Amino acid sequence: MTQRAELAGVRDRLAVDALVTDYAVALDDGDWTAYRGLFAPDGRADYRSAGGIEGDAGAVAAWLAGHLGPFPLRQHLVVNRRVRFGVWERDTGDTAHVLADYVSPLVCAAGDGGAAGPEAVCGGRYAFGLLRTEDGWRLSEVVAREKWRRVPGGRPADVIN
Repeated sequence: MTQRAELAGVRDRLAVDALVTDYAVALDDGDWTAYRGLFAPDGRADYRSAGGIEGDAGAVAAWLAGHLGPFPLRQHLVVNRRVRFGVWERDTGDTAHVLADYVSPLVCAAGDGGAAGPEAVCGGRYAFGLLRTEDGWRLSEVVAREKWRRVPGGRPADVIN
């Protein structure tokens, strides 16, 4: 491998990592315009394992806005990112797949505007499909696989898996 090819691989890996981080930040900030902008034109997301919907980025962004609205304080911690670049017959590395674990506390605001404490905490694994486009790396698919959830009272909630 030449140094130029190695540098291109490092740049791609950093760009893919930044895209996954931008995804988490868009969810946490409720920036649904930014969320939609992370996807390729035909990109889709699937949150059915967390009780959500599957659909194109616009439909899912609208669902997320309503579903996460009661929790103005949220933080998606996306860790253990495993990045694999596609190299198929005609693919020159223009696709990638990322598996990443997540933990996400969802907090309601207290009456005084402060944090009321976690209302729910969930965790699982994301499967991201990425595509290199003229505008850079974009999400072609996001599948959230929720593995566990804790709700008030400390008891685990049922998870559809």
